[in-house]
Amino acid sequence: MNANLASDLINSYHTPAIRHLAWLCQAPQLMRSPITFVPAQHLPSDYPDILKTWDRDIEVAPSLLSEPPQRRLGFYFERLYQVVLEDLLGWPILLKNTQIQSSGRTIGELDFVVHNKKDDRIEHHEIAIKFYLGVSERAGSTLWYGPNARDRLDMKTTSLLEQQSRRTQLPETIALLSEFHITGPLTPRIFMPGYLFYPDDQPAITPEYVPAEHLRGRWMYAHDAAAKDTSEWVVLNKPHWIGNWFQSEPPDTEHTREALQRVGSKSVPQLFAVMQRDQQKRKWFETDRVFVVPETWP
Repeated sequence: MNANLASDLINSYHTPAIRHLAWLCQAPQLMRSPITFVPAQHLPSDYPDILKTWDRDIEVAPSLLSEPPQRRLGFYFERLYQVVLEDLLGWPILLKNTQIQSSGRTIGELDFVVHNKKDDRIEHHEIAIKFYLGVSERAGSTLWYGPNARDRLDMKTTSLLEQQSRRTQLPETIALLSEFHITGPLTPRIFMPGYLFYPDDQPAITPEYVPAEHLRGRWMYAHDAAAKDTSEWVVLNKPHWIGNWFQSEPPDTEHTREALQRVGSKSVPQLFAVMQRDQQKRKWFETDRVFVVPETWP
């Protein structure tokens, strides 16, 4: 299964930030829960037209979309999410990235506290964008690691459900919220889109809490990638891990070869898009994603 998501619509936008925002609006998530937040269920039906207007004239778009993307993908993702809340949904953000203190020590942070004007309630949103690679264990199970193998899907899911989403119940948080005249129980919400990358040479078990429609890619070790035909691969750098990639020029095989060599020499995982040329549109479009990792990973 390829990693594309409504690519015809997303690829109709020329501005990268607009493409990334369009992807965020409809991307499936990596966990199923009663508190999962699905933007598409709340967005106005004409939101693609709003994005087209911004794409035609970036000057009329929210200023956050014109700023250079931060180096850390999570910060850039937060910025896009803020545009969804404020500019597409029209929900006021009451608090953002607010630290919770206890005896002078930071014990947590609230990503977003927003006023859901549709249902007229205050909500606490915890968000993350994640990319996990499945590793088959000897016992027959599969562990899903991030490119930084200290991050794992099961641990992140547990943290979101049992810790992060419950922070507004802490006495310290209740006191903090009262300082901003926010009272009463807050409705918790979680938003975690992303991709699961399946091993190229063996089966992997998808966690039961991951929706069937989740986005997929493949992963392989550098020595296996070296034996593949990578002539239609291109390097995907952040922030273009978000959304579907397309380009006018053919893939740069030398650039791809150098990137593959760096994976082995510097022991840093690298994401690639597998491209296919659309003769009619005269462009190259992403049809799959491949993470290549060093032999020492994870």
